[in-house]
Amino acid sequence: MIFRSLTLVLTVKMLFNQSQYYQQESSKLRAQIGNLQNQNRNYMGEALAALNHRELRNLEQKIEKGISKVRSKKNEMLFAEIEYMQKRQEVDLHNNNQYLRAKIAETERAQQHQQQMNLMPGSSSSYELVPPPQQFDTRNYLQVNGLQTNNHYPRQDQPPLQLV
Repeated sequence: MIFRSLTLVLTVKMLFNQSQYYQQESSKLRAQIGNLQNQNRNYMGEALAALNHRELRNLEQKIEKGISKVRSKKNEMLFAEIEYMQKRQEVDLHNNNQYLRAKIAETERAQQHQQQMNLMPGSSSSYELVPPPQQFDTRNYLQVNGLQTNNHYPRQDQPPLQLV
């Protein structure tokens, strides 16, 4: 029985000490939270009347250092975006150049074919070539060959009209 009483007393003392420890810790944490809230208010430009000259100067230096980091990060991101856009523009330009080279080659082939057809013996204007089936380029645009002659109208051996 004495042994039980002794363990009970020790347990109560230990619990009392633990509760005091936790109460002290919670009061420390409340004080830290209050300090952080005051610092946040100061960073936002509020509650500055309680600060002395030295604290105001330190606050200003911290804010300027933070602004400098923000500006540095912003510039870094802008330069990365500019670099990305330049590379994308180069790729687009390269693709457009390839497309135009292919169109030039196709036009030259069509001209050569037309010249060969005109030089063939026995070729007559009364015959009409059947145009190749219409094709679509990689951009899904209908290709139009502006070099094909239109033989639907009768040819006349008259000089073209001239405006005076």
